[in-house]
Amino acid sequence: MPHDHHEPHSLLPSDPELRARALETILVQKGLVDPAALNALIDTYQNDIGPQNGARVVARAWADPAFKARLFSDATAAIAELGFMGRQGEHMVAVENTEDVHNLVVCTLCSCYPWPVLGIPPAWYKSDEYRSRAVKEPRAVLAEFGVDLLKRQKVKVWDSSAEIRYLVVPMRPKNSEGLSEGALAELVSRNAMIGTALARAV
Repeated sequence: MPHDHHEPHSLLPSDPELRARALETILVQKGLVDPAALNALIDTYQNDIGPQNGARVVARAWADPAFKARLFSDATAAIAELGFMGRQGEHMVAVENTEDVHNLVVCTLCSCYPWPVLGIPPAWYKSDEYRSRAVKEPRAVLAEFGVDLLKRQKVKVWDSSAEIRYLVVPMRPKNSEGLSEGALAELVSRNAMIGTALARAV
């Protein structure tokens, strides 16, 4: 089972966190950014808008067949039932991983991404390399993330845009039938909802 935090070095920019901290320091020193406001914004995206929301959507789909049907019929409306909506969350489409098909999401033009359910996009998602290679050689990219598919599994790549954004519903792990929705949500990572990871095993 791959580690959800595993990300290929070739897809990550060098020292992004250090660059972000340096930029933050300069902006604060120049009086252009209020540290308290910045901390509040970061807290919002970490705790209120983030992958935990998408994980709740997936867990509900696994546990509730009626919700799952609504999610695949009109993802935007179904996701809004759980209170997750807003800018960058319009025109959502849910796609389901199965034993025959594995879905992978990319934005080849820029970095369109469903912020209300996945939070801030990771650096590798915005990189030119991921945006190009996810389309040209998706199996190789998935292997670098630790996702080894069966030969019979087809990879379907979905290209997000300003008009449509995708949420991958990973396959439900075996032996998870007795778990609560909260426990199911713990098995779903951000990467699993992009397609670069599988759900955690029970």
